Amino acid sequence: QVQPVESGGGLVQAGDSLRLSCFASGRTFNLYSMGWFRQAPGKDREFVAAINREGDITTYADAMMGRFTISRDNAKNMVYLQIRDMKPEDMAIYYCAASPVDYDLRNSNRYRFWGRGTQVTVSS
Repeated sequence: QVQPVESGGGLVQAGDSLRLSCFASGRTFNLYSMGWFRQAPGKDREFVAAINREGDITTYADAMMGRFTISRDNAKNMVYLQIRDMKPEDMAIYYCAASPVDYDLRNSNRYRFWGRGTQVTVSS
């Protein structure tokens, strides 16, 4: 089992870049695919990006292609989300989650362990 803990959120200006981090405690981090989701005020939680156990296959929501990059460092139990050219619509709580499977990672139901989220606020 792993327990994700997100960090790196805060207040940024539109056009800035931001890197979110997620540390997943536990000895079995490399057995989990990892994903990022976000939830904006008044909206449902949505998939952002996912990365497989080995870190060589990534998946992105169509709307996130190009500005978002997910990566992981299995030696450090870390997963990252780099966001470029921040936009007001990126303002949300960002969640990190761990999945025991390597498929259907856009589906939040595939994830077993969730962090509490980190707030990202974008000023225009």
